[in-house]
Amino acid sequence: MTEAGAGEAVRLAKRVAQQLGCSRATAEQYIEGGWVSVDGRVVEEPAARVAPAQAVALAGDANLLDLRPVTLLLHRPANADAQECLRAERHAAELDPPGTRVLRRHLRALECAAPLPAGASGLAVYTQERRIARRLAEDMALLEQECIVHVEGQMAPDGLQALGRNLPPHGGPAAPHLKASWQNETHLRLALKGVDMARIPELCAAVGLRVLGVRRIRMGRLPLARLPEGQWRYLQPWERF
Repeated sequence: MTEAGAGEAVRLAKRVAQQLGCSRATAEQYIEGGWVSVDGRVVEEPAARVAPAQAVALAGDANLLDLRPVTLLLHRPANADAQECLRAERHAAELDPPGTRVLRRHLRALECAAPLPAGASGLAVYTQERRIARRLAEDMALLEQECIVHVEGQMAPDGLQALGRNLPPHGGPAAPHLKASWQNETHLRLALKGVDMARIPELCAAVGLRVLGVRRIRMGRLPLARLPEGQWRYLQPWERF
């Protein structure tokens, strides 16, 4: 916007409401939905200022049906700042359906569900959906998690079986369960249910192994799969934990 006409500038939401003859609240929904452009550029901020000479347009296919909250799946690097990863430019567009629209509102008010322990990497869930946040908070012990554990040291005899025996007593909604196998000479594959991931270093130490890194690759039925490290994608409506 040029300096000329700045004094007459109004909030974009007000301008859209006037043009469409709708309420200010509806205008804000169109704007936050990415359906409004100013001089040909999409603007998602209802409080943005526009001058009378600027062209404000509503997309021809605009609708208010796609305003539902979202859930993001992040391949979080160890000890990374999630806010640095949860940016539009970190979206793994090739893993979402063609035409997926990344909006600023999708990256706000996100709750970390099923957090990773300090130093761990892998699949992390950030959601605006109360249903999903509540499900993961209440039923995490019922979901099997799969992890790849980078270790060093000499495992004790019968160590794979011993990992599953050194579990805490059953006191939660599900009996603790752990299955272990070697992925290669330095990496274990663990399938856990009812076991806090933060206990993995302790359990490994009990059989002679030192943990160098832990990466969560699956939560329930939801795999990390091809999601690149430091990038995120949308949870799709047909996917379930």
